[in-house]
Amino acid sequence: MDYLPIFLDVKGRPCLVVGGGKVAARKLALLHRAGARVTVVAPEVCNDMRQLLQQENISHEQREFRDGDLDDTVLVMAATNDEAVNRHVSSLAGQRHIPANVADNPKLCNFIMPSVIDRSPVQIAVSTGGSSPVLARLLRARLESFIPAAYGRLARMVDDYRREVKQRFAEPARRRYFWESVLQGQVAELLFAGQEEKARTALEAAINSTDEDFSGGGEVYLVGAGPGDPDLITFRAMRLMQQADVVVYDRLVSPAVMDLVRRDAELIYAGKQRDQHTLTQESINDLLVRLAREGKRVLRLKGGDPFIFGRGGEEIETLAQEGIPFQVVPGITAAAGCASYAGIPLTHRDYAQACIFVTGHLKDGTVDLDWESLARPAQTVVFYMGMHSIPVISRELIAHGLPATTPVALVQKGTTPEQRVYIETLASLPDIVAREALQPPTIIIVGEVVSLHEKLEWFSGNKLTKK
Repeated sequence: MDYLPIFLDVKGRPCLVVGGGKVAARKLALLHRAGARVTVVAPEVCNDMRQLLQQENISHEQREFRDGDLDDTVLVMAATNDEAVNRHVSSLAGQRHIPANVADNPKLCNFIMPSVIDRSPVQIAVSTGGSSPVLARLLRARLESFIPAAYGRLARMVDDYRREVKQRFAEPARRRYFWESVLQGQVAELLFAGQEEKARTALEAAINSTDEDFSGGGEVYLVGAGPGDPDLITFRAMRLMQQADVVVYDRLVSPAVMDLVRRDAELIYAGKQRDQHTLTQESINDLLVRLAREGKRVLRLKGGDPFIFGRGGEEIETLAQEGIPFQVVPGITAAAGCASYAGIPLTHRDYAQACIFVTGHLKDGTVDLDWESLARPAQTVVFYMGMHSIPVISRELIAHGLPATTPVALVQKGTTPEQRVYIETLASLPDIVAREALQPPTIIIVGEVVSLHEKLEWFSGNKLTKK
C-alpha cells in the first residue's frame, strides 16, 4: 500500500489553493463541495475560477504566493504553471507538516487526490498513486455504472436508524448480521425503486420483529481460490469472501487472493506441506463444525478447486454428517489455470484426446499409481504435488512405454507474476531437481501438448527452456 486511504473532514476549516487556472479551479470546486473555507492566491484567474469565486466561503488574494499564506492552513493545493512556485509550496508545507497536493507532480505531494464516485454520504475514491490519473478516471467511470445514486439515500436512511438498531442488538456481530440482511433484501430494493416510505416501514418492522440473538445461522462456505491470480476468482466466491466471519485458509491460497477477504474477519491458517501439517485433516473438519455451531459464517478457502485434490469431499462429508449447512463454490484448478498461462492446451486434436489429473503424493506417502494407464499415447497427464516424486515419475513412465523424449513442463507458481516454466523431457526430468531450486506450488505436465508451449506462450512469466 503506497498511500494510506483516508477521508479528511475539512468542513469550515481553512484551506489554500495556489494558482488560478483550470486545474486549480477543479481543486477549488472539490474543496468547496467538501465545505472548506478556501483562500485562493493567484495574480490572475481563469473564467472557471472566476465563477467559483462568487460562492460563499471562498476568498481571493490577487497576488503571488507568500510563505505566510500557509499560516493556520490545514491543507494546501498548488496548481500554478511555475514549477519553482509549486516546489516551494510543497517544501514549505512539508516543513510545517501540512498536507500538500501539487497538480501533476506526485513526487511533490504527500497526499493524492483520487477520482471520486460521490453518492453522499457514500463516497468511493479511486487512486493510482498519481501514476495514471487517466486510468483512475476510467475505473471511476466503470464503477459509476454499477453504483446507483440511490445508495446515498440508503446510507442516510441507515444512519437514521443506527441508534435504534444498536439498542436492539447489543453485540456488534449481531448488528452486522442484521444490517447485511437488510441491505441485501427487501428494504434496499424498496428504496432503489423510489419507495422510501415503504422502505422505512419495512426497516422498522424488521427491527421490531427480529430476535436480538439473530445471527442468520452458522454456515460453511467451501470456496476454491484458484491457482493464484485474484482475477480468476468467481463473483460468487468474492461475495462470500466479503461476508465470512472466519476464514480457514490453506498454504496454496495466494496473498493477492487473501487481500480480497473481509478485513475484520478472523484468519485461521490450516496450511499443509509434505510431512508438516499445521492442523490435521480431522482437526480441520472438527474446527469447521465447531465454528459453524457458534453461529459463525465460515469461509474454507482452498487453492485451486476444493474437489480436485483439495480434500473438499472429506470436509463436507463431515459437515453433512453433523447437519451443518454448507455450500461449495468451484475454483479454477491448478492444471487448467497453470497450463493456460503457460500456453499449453491440455487437449489438442493433433496431440492429445484425453487428459488425466494425478496426485504425485498418496495418502500413505507412496507413489503407487497405475503407470500402465498413465503411459498411454495421445493423452496428457498432469501431476499435482509431484515434486518429490520426479525421479519415480520419470522412471516409471519410461519403463511403461512412453518415449524418453516425451516433453514435460513444470509450471511453478502459475498464473502469478512469479510464474516460471521449465521445459524438459522425461529423460532429463530428474536432472532439474539438482539444477533448480523448485518451489511449491509446482505442477508437472507430461505429453506432446507441451511442445506447443513455445508457439502459444502468451503470459509474461519467466520461461526457462531446455532442449
